[in-house]
Amino acid sequence: MDKQLIRNAYKIYWLENGKAPVSVYSLCKQLDISESAFYEHYASLEAIEKDIWLAVFEDTLTQLRDDETYQQYSAQEKLLAFYFLWVQKLKDDRSYFLQQKEQFRLPDLYRNKLETFKRAFYAYVRELIREGYTSNEIKERKYISDQYVHGFWVQALFVLKYWLNDTSANFEMTDAAIEKAVNLSFQLIKSNTLDSLLDFGKFIFTRK
Repeated sequence: MDKQLIRNAYKIYWLENGKAPVSVYSLCKQLDISESAFYEHYASLEAIEKDIWLAVFEDTLTQLRDDETYQQYSAQEKLLAFYFLWVQKLKDDRSYFLQQKEQFRLPDLYRNKLETFKRAFYAYVRELIREGYTSNEIKERKYISDQYVHGFWVQALFVLKYWLNDTSANFEMTDAAIEKAVNLSFQLIKSNTLDSLLDFGKFIFTRK
């Protein structure tokens, strides 16, 4: 018994019953294991849900980092590659994630489930931002730079929600949305576009 087997059993329960297991006992009964064996890996059913999201992210990043071509990419290209592969990984369990779709209407609930994935994503994006500073892809700005990572998290949620609602063949519209979103974000933090917007905002504010 390992974490992956427990995660798979949890997803199967969701798919076959249309809801989460009512208790650890009911999931353990499906797995034919004792509750004590379950608690060696997870403290609760909620912990499994968090780990499902994190596992997809970690699988994506592991595959990318093993790719020598990816290592040569710019920060922008790396983020594009991440999103494209991440969505491919999510597709393996699309039926399960679609059942979680309704929870995205309850911000506090989905934020809690994505908590560990969010922390890992933030760490990854901070690496990309540092690379972007070095390559001059990203402009470091006083007071603003610390907010970049939050913007990329909003972008990740946009990609996720767009994909969940996408009905195009082979999710071609999601691929297009990813490309446009990443290109726009890097234009804003690289070029003078954001600086111009900030200067304009300061002008308007000081004129009041």
